[in-house]
Amino acid sequence: MLTRSQVKAAQIRTVEILHRAGIILSSEEHHRIEVACFGLNDLERQGLELITYINTDRYCAKELVLFPRQTCPEHKHPPVGEDPGKMETFRCRAGKVYLYVEGKPSVSIQALIPPKSKNYYTVFQEIELTPGQQYTIPPGTLHWFQAGEEGAVISEFSSTSRDEFDIFTDPHICRVPKDIDE
Repeated sequence: MLTRSQVKAAQIRTVEILHRAGIILSSEEHHRIEVACFGLNDLERQGLELITYINTDRYCAKELVLFPRQTCPEHKHPPVGEDPGKMETFRCRAGKVYLYVEGKPSVSIQALIPPKSKNYYTVFQEIELTPGQQYTIPPGTLHWFQAGEEGAVISEFSSTSRDEFDIFTDPHICRVPKDIDE
């Protein structure tokens, strides 16, 4: 679990990264930045910082920030009721993103798999995204992604986001762990 001061520091760092990418948040949005550590207590290696602009029963828009070499762990967005699951488009805004999806594995990959979790990364078809490039991930597709050496900013456009239903290959992951007081 993260302490409140760790969350605050990550939020400040996220605002600075977004600002350098030309993405300005309101002061109210600064406080709504989600710092996802996935309950792994290794934010620098496996984590994600994000701000959700809108999430309705029809669509969702977010900015995702990855610190240098930070990885969002392998997961998929399953069907929920009549909904087939979240379809999402990642558009790289800054830095470099190594996205891995189901399909024919790449001969070699550029990401550095977090050593303590290596058994939970199973898909290795690599898609490299640089600023201006995008890729759409179909519902129910296993995927994970990592920033390059300088970190990355990704705009996500998707159908409704229901993060609480995401299925992670690592059974130790808690998508929405609670932070603690200092």
